[in-house]
Amino acid sequence: MNRTAVKTLIFTVVVPGTAAGLIPLLVWMDAGGIRETAHPLVQAAGWAVLGLGLVLYALCAWDFTVSGKGTPLPLDAPRFLVERRLYKHLRNPMYVGVLSIILGVAFLADSALLFLYAALLFCLFHCFTVFYEEPALARKFGESYLEYCRSVPRWVPAFINGVAGKAPQER
Repeated sequence: MNRTAVKTLIFTVVVPGTAAGLIPLLVWMDAGGIRETAHPLVQAAGWAVLGLGLVLYALCAWDFTVSGKGTPLPLDAPRFLVERRLYKHLRNPMYVGVLSIILGVAFLADSALLFLYAALLFCLFHCFTVFYEEPALARKFGESYLEYCRSVPRWVPAFINGVAGKAPQER
C-alpha cells in the first residue's frame, strides 16, 4: 500500500470515522440500538442509506487517492482535479456519503438528535465548501475547475433535480 493510501486510511478513521462513525454510534447505543418498535421498512431504509453512504465515501476516497494523487485532508489535497465516476455528477459526493451514513444510523436509532446532527453537519460542510474549498480549488486548478463548477452541481445531481447536464445556479 502506498503512502497516499495509508494517509487516506488514517484520515478516514480519524475524521469521518469520528463524525459519521463514533458519534452516531454513541448516540445509537445510548438510544438502545435498533428500536424494536421501528417499522421494518424504516430499518431497511436505514441500512440502505447507511450502506450507500459507505460505498459513496469509499469510492470518493479511492478516486482522491488513485486519480487525484492526494487525500481528503485539505492539507494533503489531491494534486489533480478529480472529475471521474461520482464526481462527474456531483461536486461533493464524499460529503454526501458521510451525511448518508449519519442519516442511516438516525433511521436505525430513531433519533431526532442524529437527524439534527446531520443537518448541522450539512450546514458546516456547505459553509466550508463555499467559503474555503471552492475558492482554494479555483486558485489551484483555474479555469478547468471553474468550468467543472459550471457543469456539475454542488449537492444535488442534475439527473435528480431535472436539469440535464447543467449545474443549478449556485453562486
